[in-house]
Amino acid sequence: MSSSQHPSERGRQDSKANRARMLISCPDRAGIVSAVSQFLYDQGTNIVSSDQYTMDPDGGMFFMRVEFDLDGLETRLASLQEDFTRVADRFDMRWSVYRASRRKRIAIFVSKEDHCLLELLWQWQSGDLDADIAMVVSNHEDSRAFVESIGLPFHYIPVTPGTKEEAERKQLELIEGNVDLIVLARYMQIVTPKFIERYPNRIINIHHSFLPAFVGAKPYDRAYQRGVKLIGATAHYVTEELDAGPIIEQDVQRVSHRDNTAELKRIGRHIERIVLARAVRWHVEDRLVVYRNKTVVFE
Repeated sequence: MSSSQHPSERGRQDSKANRARMLISCPDRAGIVSAVSQFLYDQGTNIVSSDQYTMDPDGGMFFMRVEFDLDGLETRLASLQEDFTRVADRFDMRWSVYRASRRKRIAIFVSKEDHCLLELLWQWQSGDLDADIAMVVSNHEDSRAFVESIGLPFHYIPVTPGTKEEAERKQLELIEGNVDLIVLARYMQIVTPKFIERYPNRIINIHHSFLPAFVGAKPYDRAYQRGVKLIGATAHYVTEELDAGPIIEQDVQRVSHRDNTAELKRIGRHIERIVLARAVRWHVEDRLVVYRNKTVVFE
């Protein structure tokens, strides 16, 4: 068992040994659900969950998520995927199949603020996050003691304007081949296009919901000065356009003139940690399909 896998997960993973998840997107037309269901029946699978969504039945895009059990999945999955290409080609599908028992490996990037990091680690420790934490990477030492106290690797890579390129090289060396998902848990550095290109739709970021109104430093101070009545957070996939990637999850909370800047920040931190944790959970459970600059979320 990996040191980054919580012990309580062993039995849960055994129960998923023969379960797979299929994600599909294609132009909508009649017969898609029937064709997929018939194929899985012919393969001897048992469908345990199925969900679908169409943007427009007349020429829109169709999205589908299916969970199924198949005896001997590990040895039979490759042939099932090969056979499914005939169905996929017929409907011009983009599709993927994932083994539920194959836990995704996460690298968490963090700077000084640790509230989002701690939420993810708590969910991992409690067994609510169906993933393995491969490492925590930071440009500050602040979180080292706690991260190492629970048995996880902590890597300190300082970043300055003059060392950014070298720092990114070290980061890529650490994660290459070792992680499936990168989570920017209040990591206060801009990720370069080169980095993003290596992990398309596999980097999740969290930020406050004041964008684009309050860009830059001290957004909560300026929000307080303007008397905002709603604050919240947005989790999204990272793209080259800063803070403009496909949105995965958002949430808000009402505030009033009685809430000072410190209280706004406290409320904001709470929303950020919950929103980011939801987005990460949906990704590792294969509940997200990206289409253009949007996501379809199968909750």
